[in-house]
Amino acid sequence: MGFSYLRNLLIRKNLITRNMSIDIGGMRIKYKDKKDTFLEKHLVSKEPFGQFKSWFEDACDKKEILEPNAMCLATVSKEGYPSARFVLCKGYGKDGYKFFTNYESRKAKEMAENPNVAATFYWEILNRSVRIEGQVEKLSEDESTIYFHSRPVPSQIAACASYQSTPIMSRDVLCEREGKLEAEYIIPGKEVPKPKYWGGYIIRPKAVEFWQGQGDRLHDRIKFRRPKEGKVPDGKILHQGEDGWVYERLSP
Repeated sequence: MGFSYLRNLLIRKNLITRNMSIDIGGMRIKYKDKKDTFLEKHLVSKEPFGQFKSWFEDACDKKEILEPNAMCLATVSKEGYPSARFVLCKGYGKDGYKFFTNYESRKAKEMAENPNVAATFYWEILNRSVRIEGQVEKLSEDESTIYFHSRPVPSQIAACASYQSTPIMSRDVLCEREGKLEAEYIIPGKEVPKPKYWGGYIIRPKAVEFWQGQGDRLHDRIKFRRPKEGKVPDGKILHQGEDGWVYERLSP
């Protein structure tokens, strides 16, 4: 076996190794230790909004989490095809979770056809996730207008320049629209009018699940939901919460 043969064999082996796919199946991180379990006694509220507030504030305190209010919004078309994308939550409370978008976008058209939606927050540093299921409603025109004018002016211009989800020839089309709008409003210092096709929504949840990852993969899941008619909490599996909510632990 000559030197040149061995050299060529090593070269081929190295090329194969470099071209191999990443071992996705072996990718995993260590979550929390067993002493950091999320138990029912750790709930700061017996209804989901108080518990969300606690976890959301924890996420906001972590500088590594750049957008703690980012949530993945899932909608379904009338044909039954799901789609998901990230939006920014711009308000939450006992009434629900608010966000803003273009009313002519794909998500808006799907929500008009089917108001049932889901949203998920994920804070990797904390090994925590919150899943929301419910129905969506439009916010009032007044509330949408107030929020629109609270945004930075370039963001207002962008909302006017983009007909979201529609095909365009190139980015130059957007830049041209943006330039015209800047000349019309920013240079003379005029207020940018909110487009009729832009505004807000609120998700009114029927279920909110709090997930905390564990190192042994026995993850903690505590779900709040509205009780089914005639279903009485037994205090063992199904627990009575507050404000008309019940909660239960789910298997991971």
